[in-house]
Amino acid sequence: MLVNGIPTDQVPLSDRGLQYGDGLFETIAVIDSKPRAWHRHMVRLARGESALGIPETDKEQLYSEALSLSHGLLNGVLKIIVTRGSGGRGYRPPEVCKPRRILSLHNWPDYPDHWFTEGVQLRVCETRWSRNSRLSGLKHLNRLEQVLARQEWQDPEIAEGLMLDEAGSVISATQSNLFAVVDGELVTPDLSQSGIAGVMRELVIECAGKLGIPVRIAAIDVEGLKQADALFLTNSIMGICPVAALSDHRFKDHKPAAKLRHEIIEAIAGSA
Repeated sequence: MLVNGIPTDQVPLSDRGLQYGDGLFETIAVIDSKPRAWHRHMVRLARGESALGIPETDKEQLYSEALSLSHGLLNGVLKIIVTRGSGGRGYRPPEVCKPRRILSLHNWPDYPDHWFTEGVQLRVCETRWSRNSRLSGLKHLNRLEQVLARQEWQDPEIAEGLMLDEAGSVISATQSNLFAVVDGELVTPDLSQSGIAGVMRELVIECAGKLGIPVRIAAIDVEGLKQADALFLTNSIMGICPVAALSDHRFKDHKPAAKLRHEIIEAIAGSA
């Protein structure tokens, strides 16, 4: 682990990321010692820093630290946390803040092979996404809604939980974005009021365009999902994963997801 470039696993108790969740994070796949889709992650991080009013971190410095930490690693997960830095008691940020960079490496998840060949099972969570257009799309540190949603089940056969917003519209799963395949068209939830705009979601939309597959960003409810030909989940670590079942409803057509997954793998390989 590196904190502001120094090998340590400690941060001050005064850090606003710890005190208030005042910060952002990125979760990046490391393949053959290199963080993948780096530029895309940094664009999102910079967008979040601007939205929260956190001085932008030096992305070249971050990359140097990421390479140093990842050196010699075959496959793993790099987590980058940027907080506003330390401050006194109270919500008001200090007039001059010094952002803190925290980089840590983690083992590659042990995803079962059958997730990608047969699909995963989803459940619908009771915990809802709150609506807030100022925070929507950002990967900020306040993730209590996902923590509460993930506490709702312990069944290892259920890979993910589907989360709705307060109006009943589907937003995402707890740690992945969602796509539905409907009559040859991709439909993905509108994230203008809730949710995280995933880097892999962005890649899927771009690759769909290259393949001539139309993409529609729209509000969709659970019953609408059950009318789809197929569903798949996306995030930067697992890539694209087909959905076999949503609660008691089963899906059979995974060919569109498999085709897009192949295209995404090529896109990731070319975007370091």
